[in-house]
Amino acid sequence: MEQRTYNQYCATARTLDLVGERWTLLLIRELLTGPKRFGDLQASLRGLGTGLLSARLKHLEREGLARKITLPAPARTPAYALTEAGEELGPAILELARWGMKWALGERREGETFHPNWAVLGLKACFDPRAAAGLRAVYEFRIGDETLQARVDDGTIEMSHGPAQPPDAVITMDEQAFLALAAGRTTLAELIGDGMATASGDRDVMAKLGDLFRLPQPRPRTAEDRA
Repeated sequence: MEQRTYNQYCATARTLDLVGERWTLLLIRELLTGPKRFGDLQASLRGLGTGLLSARLKHLEREGLARKITLPAPARTPAYALTEAGEELGPAILELARWGMKWALGERREGETFHPNWAVLGLKACFDPRAAAGLRAVYEFRIGDETLQARVDDGTIEMSHGPAQPPDAVITMDEQAFLALAAGRTTLAELIGDGMATASGDRDVMAKLGDLFRLPQPRPRTAEDRA
């Protein structure tokens, strides 16, 4: 497959030559949270056929953005991971996520898929380092069938999949409750009060959770939306 190019000697154009094709940035989004097997990527990216997925992964390998690895025991299966160059796209993708929450996300449309694991980058994009100054805690989020963890260390955060060992606080809710929370239609306290979420663990750690993530206020892009 011939690679298209903007044919411009410009850093932005050269970057878009590498990651501007459809699905490419979403593949990088998936790999930013850790290595993934081919089947994991296919399951997360519904609508991306096997042939195109293979082509996109080969492109990322060829351009030095991803590489093949073997997962450690007990899995010992082939997977894909980002290179240093691929990892450094993380801040740009977080900025796109912040912009999208403010200007593009809106309500969920009919037929749109959602995976709680996408919340890993969403939460990281909304993290407020100032609110986490001096805090060291591990939060575990159980959203539907997915388990995510956030490790907060004095103004920094690391998000990843899987259970924490051990967590200081555990928050549990289903996908619909999480979507309502992420859209700013409710708060964690309201979800707990309505019985749609539960929280357990260190009370002081739980009390600080509400200040750690600040969702952008959604804004309309057009005059029609504002009306």
